[in-house]
Order: sequence, then C-alpha cells, then structure tokens
Amino acid sequence: MTGRSNILLIGFMGVGKGALARELVRQEPSYYALDTDDMIESLTNTKIKKIFATAGEKAFRALEQKTADWLARNVTHAVISTGGGFYMVEGLQKIGTVVYLKADFDWIYRRITEAPNAKKKLKKRPLFQDVEKARALFKSRYEAYEKVADIVLDVTKKDTQSLARSLLKKLG
Repeated sequence: MTGRSNILLIGFMGVGKGALARELVRQEPSYYALDTDDMIESLTNTKIKKIFATAGEKAFRALEQKTADWLARNVTHAVISTGGGFYMVEGLQKIGTVVYLKADFDWIYRRITEAPNAKKKLKKRPLFQDVEKARALFKSRYEAYEKVADIVLDVTKKDTQSLARSLLKKLG
C-alpha cells in the first residue's frame, strides 16, 4: 500500500463510499471507519449543507484540506470514506491507498433516488440539488478520480459484501 495503512475511498457523491467503508470494517474488524464529511461537521458543529450555504464551497474545500492534513499525520489502519470532491486535496497519497469507486451517473442517481430514505440522501448532498448540474460535475470529475487512484473498483450493480471481499483481496 502507498502512504499509511489506511484505505481512502473516493468517488462521486452517492456512489456508496460510506456503505463500503462500514462493510470493510465488518469484514476486517482490525480497521475502523471514518467519514470526512462527519469529521468536518464535528469540527465545525455545522452541517455540510449549511457550510456550503453560508460560507461557500471554497471554505468547505479548505476544511477538507485541514481534515486531510490531520488524517495524514494522525490516523492509521482506518477505512476513510470521503466527500465527492475530497480527491482534490493535496497530499492524498500520504493518507493511504486511494480507491476510486467507479460507476456511471445514471446508476448513482437511481441508487440515491430509489433508496428507502431518498429524501434524506438528496437533502444531505447540496451539489445534487440540480440533477443536470450534478451530471455536469460528474463528467468534469470522472477522469480526475482515476488519475489520483491507486485502485479503481467498478461498483455498478454490485453488492457491498462482494465489493469489500474483492477490495480486501486486492489489498492483500
């Protein structure tokens, strides 16, 4: 693995990074799961949506960088799920092995909108409020995710348990 013993899950919002992180920890209990958005909300005592609304995206990206720097210095043996734009932070590889969860936009959109708690999932994602803007954002990030990844894992139509097994096998 590159960097530290962490597994860093990146990909577009709604692709299933948090679900895979929880499943990886279930299958490999020596790891623990962290979520960068949860960490930022804890740090600021403010919801992500409110940070975007009041301080703007630039301020949020600065909080992501602060979180990335802290993770690189202080965390080992964790599965870290990230926000959709976290791949842009500097020093990503210093945190751990970067795993890109790849899927097409329409699959991700269906995954979110057809979930039992779809309203909550959509409300939590401020950049997904306008579907066409989200689609354009997806297209602009698609290649960049692959460029920073150590491992690319196609998650389209695959269950979380088998994805976790496959990833743990790839990681050795």
